[in-house]
Amino acid sequence: MLHPFRSAQHFAITAAPAIMKSAGVDLAGVESRPTGFSVMDEDLSCSACILHNDTEILDHVADAGVSVVAIDAPLALPRGRQSLEVRNNVHLRECDRELLRMKIKFFPLTLGPMRQLTQRGMRLKAALEQRGLQVIETYPGAAQDILGIPRKGKGLDKLSAGLRGAGVSCPDRPMTGDELDAVTCALVGVLYLQGNHLAIGDPDELLMILPKRRA
Repeated sequence: MLHPFRSAQHFAITAAPAIMKSAGVDLAGVESRPTGFSVMDEDLSCSACILHNDTEILDHVADAGVSVVAIDAPLALPRGRQSLEVRNNVHLRECDRELLRMKIKFFPLTLGPMRQLTQRGMRLKAALEQRGLQVIETYPGAAQDILGIPRKGKGLDKLSAGLRGAGVSCPDRPMTGDELDAVTCALVGVLYLQGNHLAIGDPDELLMILPKRRA
């Protein structure tokens, strides 16, 4: 019989480390439109698919066993704004102002369809956190700009090639723009888990997570 201390030491040395995984969600403003979903391992190997309703998203996240969920949607309101229904002149969060300083284009969360996306994003974040999951906000367009990857507006082939050039092992099939943006979100999630990220904004409001330059 092994000595108990020796046994404990043996298992401490030989136990396989847990594999970190990230889920990326390119969230649509309404459930009738496609939401891109991706799961990525720490070796940057990923899967991707299209989902629609919140239940599908929650179930896929639960099945994936991820450490973090990175969502492309505003997940918090600006300080000084209690809701989207009560209008005032507060439209930007500190992370949004930082995007402006970085000369990165985006749509303010109070603009037209962004209002629905913000409401859905905040609702989904709450549901995921209630399940004990860590949720971060990211913006794939900004991540692609920082990493020197063409956005989908430049062509899906170019975006796909840019992700592969960054080391991502994508599914061997043509992917939609929603899927490719979800893959980008998942990549940001992996970089976040590795500590290789930027956190911009006011922590009392919300920190947006982006890649470091030359990540």
